Amino acid sequence: MLHTLFNPKSVAIIGASAKELSIGNVITKNLLKYNFKGPIYPINPKAPEVRGVKAYPSITDVPGDIDLAHISIPAKFSPQAVDECGKKGVKFIIINSAGYKEVGPEGEAIEKEVVRIAHSYGMRIFGPNCQGIINSDPDVRAYCDFTFTYPDPGHISIVAQSGGVGAVIMQNIHDLGVGMRHYASNGNAADISIPEIIKYYGEDEKTKVIILYVEGFADPHEFMEAAKEVAAKKPILAMRAGRTEEGAKAATSHTGGLAGAGISTELIFYKTGILTFRDEAEMCQSAVAFANQPVPSGNRVGMITDTGGPAIIATDELIDGGLKIPPLTDKAKEYLADRLYPEATISNPIDVLATANARHYRSALDALLNEDQIDSIYINFVTPPFVDCEAVAKEMAEVSKMRQKTLVCNYMTDKPQWTGTTAIMKDGNVPCYDFPEMAAKALIAMTRYNELRSREIGSVITFDDVDKSKAKGVINSAIKQKREILLADEVYEILACYGIPVAEWEIAGSPEEAASAAMTIGYPVVLKADSEQIIHKSDVGGVKVNLKDSGEVLAAAIEMDEKFGKSGLRYFVQKFMPGGKEIIIGANKEPGLGHLIMFGLGGIFVELLKDVAFDITPITEFEANHMIESIKTYPLIEGFRGEKGADKAKLTEILQRVSQLVTDLPEIGEMDLNPIMAFENEVFVVDARIKI
Repeated sequence: MLHTLFNPKSVAIIGASAKELSIGNVITKNLLKYNFKGPIYPINPKAPEVRGVKAYPSITDVPGDIDLAHISIPAKFSPQAVDECGKKGVKFIIINSAGYKEVGPEGEAIEKEVVRIAHSYGMRIFGPNCQGIINSDPDVRAYCDFTFTYPDPGHISIVAQSGGVGAVIMQNIHDLGVGMRHYASNGNAADISIPEIIKYYGEDEKTKVIILYVEGFADPHEFMEAAKEVAAKKPILAMRAGRTEEGAKAATSHTGGLAGAGISTELIFYKTGILTFRDEAEMCQSAVAFANQPVPSGNRVGMITDTGGPAIIATDELIDGGLKIPPLTDKAKEYLADRLYPEATISNPIDVLATANARHYRSALDALLNEDQIDSIYINFVTPPFVDCEAVAKEMAEVSKMRQKTLVCNYMTDKPQWTGTTAIMKDGNVPCYDFPEMAAKALIAMTRYNELRSREIGSVITFDDVDKSKAKGVINSAIKQKREILLADEVYEILACYGIPVAEWEIAGSPEEAASAAMTIGYPVVLKADSEQIIHKSDVGGVKVNLKDSGEVLAAAIEMDEKFGKSGLRYFVQKFMPGGKEIIIGANKEPGLGHLIMFGLGGIFVELLKDVAFDITPITEFEANHMIESIKTYPLIEGFRGEKGADKAKLTEILQRVSQLVTDLPEIGEMDLNPIMAFENEVFVVDARIKI
């Protein structure tokens, strides 16, 4: 697939100028400095050599075969250059220069043309407007990129939509003293996509962890398919851009308004098992642990410390992150009592004291390794000048290499003084962190990944008691009439087609008919103004609740007629059902992705608290339950302080039915069921709106 791109046997640079500050010159320099193992062919019609390497007037003049060609000339000349590459038999092209779709229609036309030409020869394009790729493999050493960090070989592979962010991540990994496997930043991604790169990393045995930075998806489904496959076998650590951008201001539904910018990207990450970060440093530090340690099988931590304060800080961070610090067994306590100083604290955390030697540390490590209720080991290690710290480090390194349990270390020292100790820790693949919080966060990230990959999501249920064709007919009728907002009876008919329970209702055309309908339904009732022009009815006096007789219904209807009569008003009469928990379930269409589905507390609380959970349709029963349980106010649904809870099983089913509804009817743009009245043993929709 992309093997030759990342493992070229020869590289040409079209636009390899003799000017030192030009991109082509920098790429030539980087290939030489990084000791690329194959021949380098600068292409320059005027210069005989570039950086001491023989140059050729044209790529067709190069005597040997060429796997990969860089193009760093103005965009308007690139179609001809791509055509010449095709005639030469080049396999991959990296277009570093800008001036393509990022500058407007003219540039976009050139971009499409170079891809068309490349494909006609069976070539692939990486870029344009990109940095390129790096492969640190000692047998390849391909620095096909114009950045400035020269990474050592390692097991972390990076793919970044933004070259600037990618360069920062690569530099940070390098500054941490950790190696990197591959790097890729593909700019406009006109041809080779991020999902393709992720799949390549997933198949690369020497890549143990992938770092991903994205700003959006050209094809969300392609990304999800690739990411789900790869994240199941190795961790993908990701950041997204634009999470604070204000979104959906013009949305007519609560769901649309709450589904702000970036939420779909975050949901894609969660749905596919990608670990999400909001801090680049934390992501890089966590990658170090993933690259060196096995993933923990659970969230239970055993701690060893030779100092008190950092242990307290680490404990707070671990507990906040959802991890547990279980007590030691009696067997472990007896074992340690015979092997540690009498003054040592034999519990979890194990305080071996500042004077602890290598034998004490090894005893504590062995005790935790043999504890079945411990999944990972966290160490706080200050290097006292009165202890043989290198001997201590050797014991940690030996246990680390056993890969029996995850091990991280808060390593507190003056590294220039303790170079030997530091080297032993590094060679032993012990992830070391300057601060206890960061060591804890790395361990939390590894535990979160284990939870993600261990989920039993199950399969999507397809309900067979639905009437898709009838619901489709309602939608098509509204489309023919060029209406965006469905009327109440249309909405409730669609809900009925999908087995979604609603409170008893009738539509009336006059105040007198409304009073008659209320008598048929039975008091008390709710009266609502039904018009395409009235969206949030309660905000404008379009809802009257708890009407107890025909006189109240008639009076309320007449009042609405005086206020809204000119807007094609009808009257929606519905059984009043007080006393339940008010819930909202909604859906919002996302271009190229499908629908986001939302769950939360409804009524006025949805705007006040904004305590909602989202997922991408279609959803499984597991995902529906996760949505319900993930809101902060879930205890109210479960039943809080003696209050009766809501019928969670029915809410779970309604979420799945709504998921199927919007999947079957992609014309739906926004949908709110708000509120849904949820009682202990039954659930009813009492207000709903759909926008197509």
